[in-house]
Amino acid sequence: PDVVICVQDWISNETELTDLLRPISDQIEEIQSFREKNRGSQLFNHLSAVSEGIPALGWVALVSCKPAPYVKEMNDAAMFYTNRVLKDYKDSDPCHAEWVRSYLSIWTELQAYIKQHHTTGLVWSKTGPIAPSSLFMAAPAGPCPPPPPPPLPVFTDESPKSDTTAAQRSALFAQLNQGEAITKGLKHVSDEQKTHKNPVLRSQGGEHQTSPSKGRAPCSSTPTPAKKHSPVLELEGKKWRVEYQEQTHGLVIEETELRQVVYVFSCNNSTLHIKGKVNSIIVDNCKKLGLVFDNVVGILEVINSKDIQLQVLGKVPTISINKTEGCHVYLSKEALNCEIISAKSSEMNILVPQEDDDYREFPVPEQFKTVWHGSKLVTEPTEIAG
Repeated sequence: PDVVICVQDWISNETELTDLLRPISDQIEEIQSFREKNRGSQLFNHLSAVSEGIPALGWVALVSCKPAPYVKEMNDAAMFYTNRVLKDYKDSDPCHAEWVRSYLSIWTELQAYIKQHHTTGLVWSKTGPIAPSSLFMAAPAGPCPPPPPPPLPVFTDESPKSDTTAAQRSALFAQLNQGEAITKGLKHVSDEQKTHKNPVLRSQGGEHQTSPSKGRAPCSSTPTPAKKHSPVLELEGKKWRVEYQEQTHGLVIEETELRQVVYVFSCNNSTLHIKGKVNSIIVDNCKKLGLVFDNVVGILEVINSKDIQLQVLGKVPTISINKTEGCHVYLSKEALNCEIISAKSSEMNILVPQEDDDYREFPVPEQFKTVWHGSKLVTEPTEIAG
């Protein structure tokens, strides 16, 4: 349901706007926190889809970019996980596919609404009623009120305005209507007072810039320490969890089964060897991770990671690389026919074994050219010399 809050231009600074949007911000953080606390849930992909898409509600606070593309980007992030839901339940439960369609329609309809009414950014109503002060207070517990029925109400200019506000506005327009005469009140600055024409002022300018302003305490540059998590390497049901490993080399998973999946999350400067045959492997939010595995019957996915090295000793049908910066994949001779799918990633290289047991490196294209070919678009990688 559409929720419209019309606020007059008395919202004059970012603090009041932040207070107005704080309830939405708190709910977004609570949703994302709930997802992190339930990584072992069977509905983790559902939770991730909601968690990745829900920041789209923050479009009302955007200033430097257009809101519709931002909402689409959040929708695309959610689709990464909804595609998993469709894949997992396509033959077992059609309710999940219906949930995916209903959920994604929220963001597509929001995009359409923004393109129609707020193309370049949020537009505040100048004729709507003043927002009550209760909007800045915490909402009482209880069920949410029912949404207003469509279409959107048309607000009339019947709200009372104080004489002070009207007088200030009239004075502002009177100054703007002066045209060139508005500069008559400016003070003339001589060449001796201009920094770019007076070397003495330039030499003094650095001193004034380095000294802190009077009455203002210097800002502290000490970063807030990141929360420390305990490393995890355990089998939870059918899922191997490898999480928060820091500078740990020689990690090994030996007792594997065909139905098991391996989830590697937030591991840095570590190496992991997965022996045997597993269903799938997911590498999420890792840095400088070395992964060696024997066989995967499904898919190997790398998401939101950096500087990853993968080595296939046996077979893997599909390797997916998304939102990753730096990924080297060492293929075995048995895995040369695997499919490698990449999106929003860079510095990807595939290393193919040669006859002399050495590897030859092939970069994955990152730049593409798209042309109209009669009745369809044709996209192919571009080759840049050098």
